[in-house]
Amino acid sequence: MDTHVWLWMVVQPERLSDAARKLLESNRNEFRLSTASIWEISIKHSTGKLELPGPPASLIPDWVIRSRVSALPVSQDHALAVAALPLHHRDPFDRMLIAQSRIEGMPIVTRDPAFDAYDVKVIAA
Repeated sequence: MDTHVWLWMVVQPERLSDAARKLLESNRNEFRLSTASIWEISIKHSTGKLELPGPPASLIPDWVIRSRVSALPVSQDHALAVAALPLHHRDPFDRMLIAQSRIEGMPIVTRDPAFDAYDVKVIAA
């Protein structure tokens, strides 16, 4: 799932569409959070671009457990696949999520319309 979707799921679920909220609350689905998203949250928090109720190192491990997501590590294949992506989207974190989605064959839950330009399955958040 996209970084903003996971943050909304944990902190502001009312920002999600009803359909996305039902999907994310279902026990029938498995959700993965890229370590690139955790890196993105950490960087944005440390630069003042993302306000959190505490430091990411204190919050994120608990939020991961509470949200029932499992980590998706960034592999060498994921990192190398980013170079082959067209430049429809310039955000490096989102480009990593797109590369991971393509390699792993997993859909992405997002509200970012730029993901639609890639050959990945997008689930609207």
